[in-house]
Formats: sequence, structure tokens, C-alpha cells
Amino acid sequence: MLEHVPAWLGQALSGVRAGADKLAIARPELGSAFPAIDLSSPAFADGARLPDRFTADGEGVSPPLTWGAAPEGTALFALLVEDADAPAPQPLVHAVVWGIAADAGRLEEGAIVGDGAGSPDRDVGRNSYLREGWLPPDPPTGHGTHRYVFQLFALGPDVGAPGETPGRTAIVEAMAGHVLAAGILTATYGRGEAAAVGPVGAAAPA
Repeated sequence: MLEHVPAWLGQALSGVRAGADKLAIARPELGSAFPAIDLSSPAFADGARLPDRFTADGEGVSPPLTWGAAPEGTALFALLVEDADAPAPQPLVHAVVWGIAADAGRLEEGAIVGDGAGSPDRDVGRNSYLREGWLPPDPPTGHGTHRYVFQLFALGPDVGAPGETPGRTAIVEAMAGHVLAAGILTATYGRGEAAAVGPVGAAAPA
């Protein structure tokens, strides 16, 4: 959709960005001193360019993710993916996944798809377009590089349910006071940005 924004308009809006301080993981009600989870992807390195396959310029499937062991007391995981550089007051939500099993350890490529009321091992929620599933990165031409921040939260046993197909607000409210640990993985993408050359997971060229 945003690929049709004229380059001149994207450039004019280049200074308009939501900001990393607006990400869900920075919300004070979630806490700040929790331990880190090792979150990674076999498809890209932390801070590197997201391969086209996972964007609106490719197949648009969600990337694979892996993470370390759950901390003691973890009942479930929640995943939230946001664009910190969206030309808007708040980050654009690209994915919400609630109720990931504590022993899952991974999400396969293409796993973030609409699933209605969900399944016993997870419920894919609504992105900023109010649709279930993965919203492929689609930054405006000329707006520069965007940071897509994958945020994984380990949640304790007393966490409440956010309802079926929850959005960002619902899961942040449900997670408040229940985060045991969290992990962050950042991918970048921008139209006009040089594509990475080399093996999968290699860092993008400077």
C-alpha cells in the first residue's frame, strides 16, 4: 500500500517518526528491570536488513524466530512486532501473537497468519490494519530506513486473558505487572536501501 506514496512525500515526512520510546516494551506499566531473553532469527542478524521475502516487496510471509529457555515460572509468551519509525504518533503494529507455549522456543517461517479464535498453543492477534496475521513491512519510498522491533515477553502464571484476536492495547494491558523477562530483535528495511549480499543471517553492508 505505502509503496504508492510518492518519493517526494516520503522525503518530506522523513523527520516524522514514532520513536523507539513509544514501543510497547518501553511502556512503564510493563516494568524495566526484567532479565533478557535471547531472541534471534536464522533469516537475519540483529540490526541487519530484513530480507525482501518477509516484506511487501516479496512474498510477505513472517520470518522465523527462535529464543532461549523460558525463565522459571513462565506460563506463556507473547510477541509484538512494531515499526519504531512509522510516520505516525505511535509505532505501526506488524504482528501480535498471544499465548505461545512456554516450551515452544520458536516460531516457524510463515507462522503468523490469521487463525480466528486461535489454537491451544497461540492466538494471532490484530495488526494496525485491524487484520489478523503478519503485516509485511511496507515503508514509504523516500522515508529512509525503518526499524522493525520484535519484542518477546515471558509472562507469569497469573496473567489474564486479553480476549480473542487481541490488539496491541489489549495485550499491553494484560501483560502489565506480569512480565518475567523480555527479548528484543531488530530488523531494518527501507525502499532504496541496499540489499544484503551473502549468507542468510549475515549483517547488511554499511
